[in-house]
Amino acid sequence: MKKKLLSLGLAAGMVCSMLSLAGCGASGETIDTITLKAGFSTGASDPRVIATQQFKEEVEKATNGRITIEIHPDGELGSDSELISGVINGTVDITASSAGNFANYDPNIGISAFPFLFDDFEQAWTFVDGDIEVMAESDLSQNNIHVLGHYDNGFRCVTTSAAAGPVNNVLDMKDLNIRTPENRIVMETMLLLGAKPKVLEFTKLPDALRNGEFDAQENPIPVIYNNKLYEVQDNLAITNHSYDVMPFVIRQDIWDKLSDEDKQILEIAAINAQKTDRELIKQQTEDYIEKLQDEGMTITYPDLEEFKQTTSSIYDSFADTYNKELLDLIRKM
Repeated sequence: MKKKLLSLGLAAGMVCSMLSLAGCGASGETIDTITLKAGFSTGASDPRVIATQQFKEEVEKATNGRITIEIHPDGELGSDSELISGVINGTVDITASSAGNFANYDPNIGISAFPFLFDDFEQAWTFVDGDIEVMAESDLSQNNIHVLGHYDNGFRCVTTSAAAGPVNNVLDMKDLNIRTPENRIVMETMLLLGAKPKVLEFTKLPDALRNGEFDAQENPIPVIYNNKLYEVQDNLAITNHSYDVMPFVIRQDIWDKLSDEDKQILEIAAINAQKTDRELIKQQTEDYIEKLQDEGMTITYPDLEEFKQTTSSIYDSFADTYNKELLDLIRKM
């Protein structure tokens, strides 16, 4: 708790010095100029970056350039965990990352990553835009994080090397040395499937796969294609084992300084960017399987019922982690 309070105190004290806030004073005061740094771990072709470029253009136009946004892709400002801690501590202003990556600061936010929770995008979006997600994110503001919207990263699937072979069933997952993000639900899912998960920053993943440090990794199809993981992996299994919502966030201390008018501008731009991101992810998920096959990947479609049964005990593993009311709601789903 002391660490959180110290971080917030430092962040609040840095607002005037770091952001060129000409009118930095009472909450809700109209500002003359502000430059916001938006950082992402993925490349410029990733839907989250494309959507944020749209967000940037809308905000800058609506504010006549009073609010400008600098976009830094390719991990220029750090890995996902560094970007999130940057928002908390005041060195990064905006980012979007998988919900599970925020779980170190609010474990409840990762609840949408439970395996096989959703059948399709529309069902997932209804959930993410609903009351359960609001409950799951309620403590983020205490960590200097304000959620502007919810980008989409797609449904996570498993890729493997030629040496490991394709995944056709749960047995093929046994002892796979697989890279995962720092997401406890994803890691526990892989453990239940018999694999051996290990965390690694996404920016280091291509080299680690190329060097044989891992047999496998798991990511949504658009991430696999847009980041050319097909160059270092040979097989793709359509497991769709976890849905990957990405909160699109801004520093809470910055948000609190904005006027109501500027807040509305950012909110509208964020919802429009969210729509663009989701449409891109859905379309790319549908289109890129064939493209990955064209790039030489072998595509398999395991029986997901077997995967669901094998991972069904995961809720018991997190009984002491998540808010009981939230977990009960997820169980009923």
